[in-house]
Amino acid sequence: MVNVGILGATGMVGQRFIELLADHPNFEVTALTASSRSAGKRYEDAVTWHLESKIPEAIQDTIVVDADPGQVKDVEIVFSALPTQHAAVVEPKFAEAGMKVASNASAMRMEPDVPLVVPEVNPEHLDLIETQQRKRGWDGFIVTNPNCSTIALVMTLKPLYDQFNIKRVYVSTMQAVSGAGYNGVPSMAIVDNLVPFIGDEEEKMESETLHLLGDFDGTSVTDANFGVSASCHRVAVLDGHTEAVFIEMEDDFEVDEIKQSFSNFNGLPQKLKLHSAPENPVVIREELNRPQPRMDRMAGDGMAVSVGRIRKDQAFKNGLKYILVGHNTIRGAAGASILNAELINEIM
Repeated sequence: MVNVGILGATGMVGQRFIELLADHPNFEVTALTASSRSAGKRYEDAVTWHLESKIPEAIQDTIVVDADPGQVKDVEIVFSALPTQHAAVVEPKFAEAGMKVASNASAMRMEPDVPLVVPEVNPEHLDLIETQQRKRGWDGFIVTNPNCSTIALVMTLKPLYDQFNIKRVYVSTMQAVSGAGYNGVPSMAIVDNLVPFIGDEEEKMESETLHLLGDFDGTSVTDANFGVSASCHRVAVLDGHTEAVFIEMEDDFEVDEIKQSFSNFNGLPQKLKLHSAPENPVVIREELNRPQPRMDRMAGDGMAVSVGRIRKDQAFKNGLKYILVGHNTIRGAAGASILNAELINEIM
């Protein structure tokens, strides 16, 4: 078993880490960090638990410590659920101290020597770790996963990008409130309402998507060469981001070709049979009214993306459109970091 820690263990994503790691066959949670006001407390006393599951018994009595490498003993991997501003300071300290940091935070995502990885999409980008360690003089390293809405989108774009020539992508999101954290969206702002703005979300989707699908030459990534335009919106759904995707292709295609591309898609995690890897990363729903977040967010235990309403778009020459649903705090956050760590643990 590999001893792991969780940075920011009391927040929503930190809680997902604890839930998903509770019975993990390879990782054992031995350290939890949180803010200084929680340090020294039993985890059960420090946290306001928001998930439907119960706090795992093995975690309840764990004493929370400060997010300081000196306080986290005998740990090989740390999972970061820290807010961006704290992650920028804290994560490099853990990497410098020799630990492997699997981060869900956005602070280091677009650093040129930090791998931004979705294991089914661009596992080869993990080779940037060598560059990072050499450049920064670290014994450890940082690997990041993308924004929650980007992960769901790029998992559906990858099989199409490999088979067809994509010219432009337009995406409109309907994002769950859990993506903003428990206190992120006041109930009076979202009930009977839709908020047509999520800070920095559109920019993240547009830049991260091209980076994930970019070419890696062994030392750096050149972004993919097509246009991405995103519009992001918060809706009154607890979990599960829905996205309406519109793609303009260079060449004509048949809808059945698109469906076959989705159905056949798998990657290195599936070949290696990693614990958190869904058997089918992209699940096709043929019903006219699917996918829906409440019904489809737990596909593949929350690690798969469901796609439906796959059809030609007559507004474009060679246009395609479809709807997707992905679980934003499992595949889009904690589960993504865990799958990254599983892949690193397997191949490095």
